[in-house]
Amino acid sequence: MRISMKVLAATAALALSLTACGQDSEGGGEEKKDTKDAVVGIAMPTKSSERWIADGDNVVKNLKAKGYETKLVFGEDKPDQQVSQIEGMIAQGVDALVIAAIDNKSLDNVLQQAADADIPVIAYDRLILGTENVDYYASFDNEKVGALQGTYIVEQLGLDKGEKGPFNIELFAGSNDDNNTRYFFDGAMKVLQPYIDKKQLVVQSKQTELNQVTTLRWDGGTAQKRMDDLLTSSYGGNKRVDAVLSPYDGISIGILSALRGDGYGTKAKPWPVVTGQDAEVASLKSIIAGEQRQTVYKDLRKLAEVATNMVDASLKGEKPETNDTKSYDNGAKVVPAYLLEPVSVDKENYKKELIDTGYYKESDLN
Repeated sequence: MRISMKVLAATAALALSLTACGQDSEGGGEEKKDTKDAVVGIAMPTKSSERWIADGDNVVKNLKAKGYETKLVFGEDKPDQQVSQIEGMIAQGVDALVIAAIDNKSLDNVLQQAADADIPVIAYDRLILGTENVDYYASFDNEKVGALQGTYIVEQLGLDKGEKGPFNIELFAGSNDDNNTRYFFDGAMKVLQPYIDKKQLVVQSKQTELNQVTTLRWDGGTAQKRMDDLLTSSYGGNKRVDAVLSPYDGISIGILSALRGDGYGTKAKPWPVVTGQDAEVASLKSIIAGEQRQTVYKDLRKLAEVATNMVDASLKGEKPETNDTKSYDNGAKVVPAYLLEPVSVDKENYKKELIDTGYYKESDLN
């Protein structure tokens, strides 16, 4: 009997010590979670853009390096398809979700399903709006992206060095269902608007409001058609385009196609200053050839690392690292974010920023 009592006492002590494990000195800490065999679902917008393919590959690579299984899907720019894909991954029992939304307002119901299943959600590069069921946001300083584009136009036209102009400029923005569109445009317009107000920059089409200049799904063909229309309606006679604010490389390629069709790229009609974003191979080749002038480089390898660390910390019951807890209000909550720094790239510095860092090989751009 004495032996049995000792065994019971030892068992009780062991149970108490196990209960205490994982708690802080105040008794309210979270228990460390076992992430063995955890699966992470990754929803990317489309395979039609090389950057999203790279994003998907980078996130998979980083998560697998930490021991996670992954499920990667592409929504092909169809919001309903992306919703269905996320529902499928929830039904399959994924433990976390990384989502680059196609339509930032279409995910309310499916993210409620994720919340009900206790699945943490990381918004990847595009903030998801109107729902509390977004845990963290991994992106770049999106307003700075636009500011870099606007600043490049100002510098290339010499406006910052006393050149008075006037110069003709046309404005393009991203998709109206992408929250980043507003940040990019606002960042650029904070730089450009003072020169527009002083008539040193003139928008001949008079299309200056965001809702007038968006490009659904960031589509290059849509941008090309709009640029064609602008050239026909606003640039007759001797009027020439001196600059085009383009928020993304795919849009830039469409704009350049329209300009080429109107005789630009010749000695009589030199290329205007055309900006871009994402440092895609086609646009870098265009920059090297003297057509597109600039792009904004965002190191997708680092973005994938940030998203992976957010997933890893969330699944282990830890608090992910963030550096902005005030800026990104999605209409239902302020989403804690980690923002990376973008870099302006042109013909002068692309080798330093993209080749020397190993982001591309020289042969990729031949």
